[in-house]
Amino acid sequence: MFTGLIRDVGTVVRIEPRDGAALYEISTSLPITAFSIGASVACAGVCLTVIDKGPRSFMVEVSNATLDRTTLGSWEIGRPINIEPSLKLGDELGGHLVTGHVDGVASLEKIYPDGASHRLVLSAPQDIAPMIAVKGSVAIDGVSMTINMADGNRFSVNVIPHTWSVTTLGQTKVGQMLNIEADPLARYVARRLEYTTNKDV
Repeated sequence: MFTGLIRDVGTVVRIEPRDGAALYEISTSLPITAFSIGASVACAGVCLTVIDKGPRSFMVEVSNATLDRTTLGSWEIGRPINIEPSLKLGDELGGHLVTGHVDGVASLEKIYPDGASHRLVLSAPQDIAPMIAVKGSVAIDGVSMTINMADGNRFSVNVIPHTWSVTTLGQTKVGQMLNIEADPLARYVARRLEYTTNKDV
């Protein structure tokens, strides 16, 4: 479990294709003791397991299922990655509860200034759109954000200057695909409505 509050922006330093999976090595400025073997870490919002580590990096293995559902299949060496170690009991929950189970990818349609902030307008897959609601939460590449517009499958968020400078959101470009995870509560509500509707038919 995570909060969506990014602790570090790491860098992909090695990619090793494997049968039915891929290994990624990611450098970090966080103390390497924060990454225990077998522990969970959110990388661009995706919950992955640490399988090995070096003096200033850690390694994670990614299945084909995860590669298909997230942006990880397009990662290249040198790519900056939002990193958040897993939440511990007693830690402050400053963002919102994030599972690291990405729902899909959204396309970044527009970026423009909005006061001191930046407004990001994204297009979500049709099956995820019902879980996106104004004033609700969404994790974008692992960053906890509040939704301020939702219209069909399009939604927007405002990124304050601090978040813009300390996460990868400040390096995004129009047309880029980003991992998104809806609020877990929204998933259950959407599933309940789907089940009730199908049952009544």
